[in-house]
Amino acid sequence: AMMRGLPVFNAPFSNTRSVAEMVLGQTILLLRRIPEKNDRVHHGFWDKTAEGSFETRGKTLGIIGYGNIGSQVGTLAEAAGMRVVFYDVEAKLPLGNARACSSLNQLLAQSDVVTLHVPGGKGTKDIMDATTIAAMKKGSILINASRGTVVVIDALHDALQSGHLSGAAIDVFPTEPKSREEPLKSPLIGMRNVVLTPHIGGSTQESQENIGREVAEKLVRFIQSGTTKSAVNFPEIPYQERTGTHRILHVHRNLPGALGTLSSLVAEFGLNIVSQQLQTKGQVGYVISDVDGPVNDKVMAALRAHPITIRCDLL
Repeated sequence: AMMRGLPVFNAPFSNTRSVAEMVLGQTILLLRRIPEKNDRVHHGFWDKTAEGSFETRGKTLGIIGYGNIGSQVGTLAEAAGMRVVFYDVEAKLPLGNARACSSLNQLLAQSDVVTLHVPGGKGTKDIMDATTIAAMKKGSILINASRGTVVVIDALHDALQSGHLSGAAIDVFPTEPKSREEPLKSPLIGMRNVVLTPHIGGSTQESQENIGREVAEKLVRFIQSGTTKSAVNFPEIPYQERTGTHRILHVHRNLPGALGTLSSLVAEFGLNIVSQQLQTKGQVGYVISDVDGPVNDKVMAALRAHPITIRCDLL
C-alpha cells in the first residue's frame, strides 16, 4: 500500500480501556483464586477457605511495556490500591505513583503480578522464557494480553505445575485457531489456576464502536486535508490549515533532491508555493504543498508523469 501512495490508518487508542479493564479483572480473580473455586463449586465441592486468597491492596503490579495500554493498566491498578512498577526499553513518563525499574529482573523480583503489554517482533520474542519466569517472585501471577510470541507456553506450564507461579491469564497464543471451528491446542488447557480467553482483550462493544469512529475520522481528515498523522505505513504529516488556494499532495520515491525537483516543476507553471510540509519513511517521501494560483490538468499531468512520483492528488 505504501508504494502505491496509500496510507493505512488504525485506532491504537480505542481499545486500551477494554484491555486494561480485563487485565485488572484477571488480576483480582487470580489473587482471590476465583477460577479454582469456581471449578470446585461447579463440581459440587464447598471449599470455603481464605487460604491463598489475597486483596489487590498493597500488592505490587509489574508492567512490562508502559505504552498506551500498560500505563492505563497501571492507573486502574493504583486506584485498586496496588503499588505499580514498570519496565520499558524507552524512557516513559510515569503516571500517578508508578515507578520505573532499571531492568526486567528488578521488576520480576518484586512483582506479585506481572502483566505484559509489548509489541511483537524479534525484540520481544520469548521475553518470558524459563529463565525470566524463574526470576519471578515465587507464588506470583503472569498475565499476557499483548502478543502470543512473548511467552514460552511450555515454560509457563512447568512453572505453574511446579507451584513456582500461583496462576496465569493468557489471552494470546503462539498459534491461534483461524476460525471458531478449529480447536485451540495448548498445554495450559485444563489447568484450574489459569484463565484462558480467545484473544478478546480489546473486544468490547464500546471498543469496536470507538475503533470505527476513530478510523473513519482519520480517513475523512486525510481526504479533506492530506494529513497522515498516526498512519501505520506512511510518512506522518500532522494537520495544518490550508494557506493557499490549492493543496498538492505528492507521494514520491525517497531520493535526494526530490523536494527541489517538485518545487522547480511547480514553479515552471508560474505557481507560488506558500507553504510545504515534508516527511519521509523508508523508501517513500510525502510532501504537502499549498500553492497560490490555478492548478490545472497540465500541472497535475506533469507532476504525475515525473519518474519520482508514486501518487499525486489535488485538494
